[in-house]
Amino acid sequence: MPRKRYGKGTPTPQRQKRTGRNDAMGPGDKKLKELKARMDALGIKPGDIEETFIRSSGRGGQRLNKVASCVHLKHRPTGIIVKYGAKRSQTLNRFLGLRLLVDKIDETLHGTSRVDAAAEKIRRQKQRRKRRSRSKTTP
Repeated sequence: MPRKRYGKGTPTPQRQKRTGRNDAMGPGDKKLKELKARMDALGIKPGDIEETFIRSSGRGGQRLNKVASCVHLKHRPTGIIVKYGAKRSQTLNRFLGLRLLVDKIDETLHGTSRVDAAAEKIRRQKQRRKRRSRSKTTP
């Protein structure tokens, strides 16, 4: 019986990505459509956004030092600038930075942001619960 030599024979099969996208770490199609709909509702055109990629800083190791994964976005009509580089993936940073830019433009145009509105809603809920608990404890 011949001995098996290591390094010869069929290669080890690699795992296949289960998603239909090329970049498994990027945002899903649903989130991309939602962002596009928000941009259309606010009248933001993709041509109005100046996009450059720069090297990120912080944790991430050698890959972070070699790849320009941080995105720098500028909306020309309003002059709003966003720099986002929290993730290691360039695609994910691009999506999250664009979402942050849309939030800032929405805040500029309408005065309140979604984050402020959510915080206000939570504050009102807490006040309501506090009043209810007081009315239950006092006879």
